This record gives sequence, C-alpha cells and structure tokens, in this order.
Amino acid sequence: MQLVMQGYRGLSFLVWLNADRIFTLGTVVAGLLAGAYLGTAIVGL
Repeated sequence: MQLVMQGYRGLSFLVWLNADRIFTLGTVVAGLLAGAYLGTAIVGL
C-alpha cells in the first residue's frame, strides 16, 4: 500500500510540475479543432 501511495504522490507531483505544459497542449489542440471546424464550415458554404 505504501508503494501505491508513493507512486500516486510522485505522479501527482509530475502533473503539478507540468501543469503549464498540459494547459498549453490543451489550448493548442482546442485551437486546431476550432480551426478545422471553421474551415469545414466555410468550405460547406
């Protein structure tokens, strides 16, 4: 059980450490999806 708790603490620390990178990646993906949607909407006109 201690090993599981230590692994969880280590994983949560890595997520906290890289939170800005995860946010940036999510923002880029959302922008690409929005651009693809707008591109298909414009072509469909």
